[in-house]
Amino acid sequence: MDASIFQVDGAPLKLLLLGGQKSGKSRQAELLARQWLQADAGRSASLVATGTAYDAEMQERIARHQRDRLARVPQLATLEAPREVAQQLQAISRPEHLLVVDCLTLWLTNWLMPIAPVEPEQAPSLLEDWQAQCNAFIAALQTAPGPVILVSNEIGLGVIPMGREVRAFVDALGLLNQQAAAVCNRVQLMAAGLPLQMK
Repeated sequence: MDASIFQVDGAPLKLLLLGGQKSGKSRQAELLARQWLQADAGRSASLVATGTAYDAEMQERIARHQRDRLARVPQLATLEAPREVAQQLQAISRPEHLLVVDCLTLWLTNWLMPIAPVEPEQAPSLLEDWQAQCNAFIAALQTAPGPVILVSNEIGLGVIPMGREVRAFVDALGLLNQQAAAVCNRVQLMAAGLPLQMK
């Protein structure tokens, strides 16, 4: 792949990488970030990390991702943004700066399934807050002056979940992926580490 992939019809690349767990989404995003950085010494890149270490297994998973990223792309800065993804896009995107958001699934989880218990009467405002954030994110993505790579899970291909909350989450993620795909000028589906160009 050459550096021209970061421009699409004169506009900066906006790429949505979809796939299942361990499909190679994050590695593909890092590979592209490394290619971006190697193409020009004046370029920079940041990863907007949305994961939250809410238990020991997740802490180890995040630490492993950090170690792997450091080994593969040492120049890729990491910004922790469990909820403020739209704000990060607005603040940091520049023509010479590539942003990787990893991942939209955990970002949605932080909004709709917070660790702290939510009272039933708070649920409607949680959904309203999320919708406002989602709208702000899509607007920021549309106007971002630099390239953006989004990583998200495609989780709607399996068995329909039994619980109401999980079904609502799967629906919300599907809608978020659709909105992001509509704005992005490239969409790839990752399977077994291989990218399938969808748009």
